[in-house]
Amino acid sequence: MLFYLIISISIFLFLIYSYYILNYKKHLKKLLPFVNNKSHKPTIFFSIIIPARNEENDISNCIQSILQFNYPKDLFEIIIVDDFSTDSTTEIITEFQKRNSNIKLINLENEIKQQQINSYKKKAIEIAISKSIGDWIITTDADCVLPKELLMQYDEYILINNAVFVAAPVLFYQTKSIISQFQFLDFLTMQAITAASVKSGLHTMCNGANLAYKKEVFYKVDGFNGIDNIASGDDMFLMYKIKKLYPNCIGYLNSKDSIVLTQPMLTWKEFFNQRIRWASKADKFQDKSLFPILFTTYMFNFLLVILFLLGFYSAAYLKIFFVFLFLKILIEWAFLSSVKKLFGKLSLLQFVLYQPIHIIYIVIAGWLGKFGSYTWKARNVK
Repeated sequence: MLFYLIISISIFLFLIYSYYILNYKKHLKKLLPFVNNKSHKPTIFFSIIIPARNEENDISNCIQSILQFNYPKDLFEIIIVDDFSTDSTTEIITEFQKRNSNIKLINLENEIKQQQINSYKKKAIEIAISKSIGDWIITTDADCVLPKELLMQYDEYILINNAVFVAAPVLFYQTKSIISQFQFLDFLTMQAITAASVKSGLHTMCNGANLAYKKEVFYKVDGFNGIDNIASGDDMFLMYKIKKLYPNCIGYLNSKDSIVLTQPMLTWKEFFNQRIRWASKADKFQDKSLFPILFTTYMFNFLLVILFLLGFYSAAYLKIFFVFLFLKILIEWAFLSSVKKLFGKLSLLQFVLYQPIHIIYIVIAGWLGKFGSYTWKARNVK
């Protein structure tokens, strides 16, 4: 009786999961690449905001990549908010300031004094926006490297599409290490779903490492007010607020020249902390369309773990586990294959070999995101 019940539940979850994935694929195929017009003349002034906490190893590369933009220097500024750094982050930024007048440094400790807050990153971005002079805000992270055509891409895309909020792709650097390769493939899947979601209007998904929105609109939706008590979510929660007011003015910049690269986690502990942090906001999404896919994904992977464990009791369960593992790989690879034009060649062998890690991490991170706590930037968050 138990065997047939588990089989029935597995089939039911897989069918729902397959429907979501194939639906994403359908919308992803409709997302045309954005090609920049070489004769386009830039007009928008951008304020690029970078919250930074103990980023002495990466902040130089980030700033340097922005200074090399193919965009007029008088049409963008860089605002870096130091979030209580205890290393040489501020000293490095100060050296860049001496040679570049369009770099501003804000010390978050001086701005908030003894104020008790739960989301330092949102507060950092909010303060930076209040001191910005640009018409548009671009957010990124201090460990990112930005492509030189990014602002030119944003500028033309915004003008053509009359957008007020634009999401764009982010990828991890890929090295030969197992943890790096795994993160690359896992994050690539998230980025593909993000692109499909924005194109279809199904969900509000984006990544704060490569995001642009009109400053006027940020204030029209009352900024982070109402979501500032949540430790993370400075990107997707804001996107949802803006989409409610401007449902037809949300876009996705689908271009290789707009891909921001960021550092993968160096250890499995750091990786799980990051994913738990992301999972921790799942039950706080106001966009309820996300819940069914998140729940289905979690339960399907959870059931795969159960089937594998039951395989020690009966070989029949193990056979069912491998059947559904094969089907999972088949449906997900069919989806990922549709993003090769944007993100480049993918390895099927790596994708297959890393499936067990992917299943386990979804189950663990999902559980701890709801019931556990995590440490991020030397801060313990519940």
